[in-house]
Amino acid sequence: MRATYTRLFTDAAGVSRFEDVDIELLPGFASPPAEPLNVDDFMLTERCSWVGGTCDWKGDVMHPVPRRMLFVPIRGEHEVTAGDGETRRFSAGSVILAEDTTGTGHASRITGSDGLLALVFSLPEA
Repeated sequence: MRATYTRLFTDAAGVSRFEDVDIELLPGFASPPAEPLNVDDFMLTERCSWVGGTCDWKGDVMHPVPRRMLFVPIRGEHEVTAGDGETRRFSAGSVILAEDTTGTGHASRITGSDGLLALVFSLPEA
């Protein structure tokens, strides 16, 4: 079984870019007597927060993330434009590893009519 996520990072020139990452999950998550599930020890997290916003939120100005984080939309949809100009749309269930803490940053816009609700996992510095 495989899982995918999108990485938003700053390249050597200081420009934020997207990268698609694919990881393999292997059997190993067990809670007997249930059958084992597939797992990957993805990342160590420091904190988990709910984050929400309405459609009129003003995130369309280029900005870096304040810290490394995993951003997982639970409800709604948003659009992110990286510093290199590429735009991607993320909906519920997407996983974004945001690491563009320096450089040009990115712009964000909530596109779902019901706003956006996400779980955000703060990560230790790399």
